Amino acid sequence: QLQLVESGGGLVQPGGSLRLSCTASPFTLEWYYIGWFHQAPGKEREVVSCINNSDGSTYYADSVKGRFTISRDNAKSTVNLQMNSLKPEDAGVSHCTAALRGPNLSCRGISDYEHWGQGTQVTVSI
Repeated sequence: QLQLVESGGGLVQPGGSLRLSCTASPFTLEWYYIGWFHQAPGKEREVVSCINNSDGSTYYADSVKGRFTISRDNAKSTVNLQMNSLKPEDAGVSHCTAALRGPNLSCRGISDYEHWGQGTQVTVSI
């Protein structure tokens, strides 16, 4: 089974930055669609960013577009989410997720990512 471990969460002030990392084992993420989910307290979990397995196309929710950047390392074992200009509404639990699918799909169209990391807390507060 694929295992995912997130890191990089923490406390930042509004306008600050965090870099979340998702490391996979024992497999690389080359063949997986990757989605970063965020759930604010009392709100629905939503995908804020994702990346396709094949062409590397990325997607960003409107709420984070221009502020967040998703990327995959050369070895394809780690996916990062650079979060800039953080807002209080970005606070919550962030999960790295992965889906093993064939090509020619859109990561944002996947509703049942099967692999989930343990989650990491993101706190945005003065």
